[in-house]
Amino acid sequence: MAQIVGDSVRYIYPFTALVGQENMKLALVLNAINPKLAGVLIRGEKGTAKSTAVRALAALLPDNEVVLGCPFGCDPADITTMCSSCRERQHSGAVPERGARRMKVVELPVSATEDRVVGTLDLEEAIKKGEKRFEPGVLAEANRGILYMDEVNLLDDHIVDVLLDSAAMGVNTVEREGVSFTHPANFMLVGTMNPEEGELRPQLLDRFGLCVQIEGILDPHQRVEVIRRRVSFEEGPAEFCARWEGEQEKLRRQIIAAKEMLLQVRVPEKMLYLIAEIAVEMGVDGHRADLIMMKAAKTRAALQGRESVSEEDIRATADLALVHRMRRKPFQDLSLDQQKLAGIMEGQK
Repeated sequence: MAQIVGDSVRYIYPFTALVGQENMKLALVLNAINPKLAGVLIRGEKGTAKSTAVRALAALLPDNEVVLGCPFGCDPADITTMCSSCRERQHSGAVPERGARRMKVVELPVSATEDRVVGTLDLEEAIKKGEKRFEPGVLAEANRGILYMDEVNLLDDHIVDVLLDSAAMGVNTVEREGVSFTHPANFMLVGTMNPEEGELRPQLLDRFGLCVQIEGILDPHQRVEVIRRRVSFEEGPAEFCARWEGEQEKLRRQIIAAKEMLLQVRVPEKMLYLIAEIAVEMGVDGHRADLIMMKAAKTRAALQGRESVSEEDIRATADLALVHRMRRKPFQDLSLDQQKLAGIMEGQK
């Protein structure tokens, strides 16, 4: 996929050309289909294609239709997610001018301050003229896009809390001295981290909908394929991207179809009990794990073109929803006991 940056053309490595790391690719695609999955945390050593995968996903996804001139890129077809200005114009009968905007990745610097993240209000303007002048921050820029937090474990905990709150609620509210401003903040949240550089607090881990633990590929054949594809991309990016465009378009259409089908997918009562049993037996706290497991299984069913959740949907997504929520001892690695999971699922039959 080629992108125009200034006067130059920049090529993005195709998502479908990534070798291995199937869980990471699945978690990203599921979040692209269903924003209610509340983001994904990708944990892994350096050099495992974490950032490459995020940028490749953005290039894969279709353009957004936006209200031209709106700083938040509001959806002209959905008044429920519009900012106050777009909503007022809609109510007044004005027809918004529409345009297309590429899905973008907004990166959050590790040194970001709260004002840079949430935006700022000009209090002097509000007091003197009664007008709310808002300077958009990262959350405004990321609306209807992907907010990418590299080295999320090195960010200030308060900043991570703010981001997770906005991701869960879909709005950002800035309050200063009794003056407040609210704008839409619907984005796909992706955090990456290297556990060797420190862990996230359990409370923050739990707030990420899905989590993937990835490692470098050990299979020699796959490693050689990684080298071949990367060299081919670097030596002829246009030709390499063209070769993968068929697979890219196939997955793109699959994602669009899954989004349209998602509301039609139903979870049979038996599958709900299976989800609850897995959560209890795996020793997770609270009910967020159950809800995320259910949403992830529904989303995978939609991706597969089915209107009913199956055991295979639950099996394929349970690891993503549970691995970071299970009780563990200090210094114990994040992992899901696959034999235990298989036993639970077998016992439900």
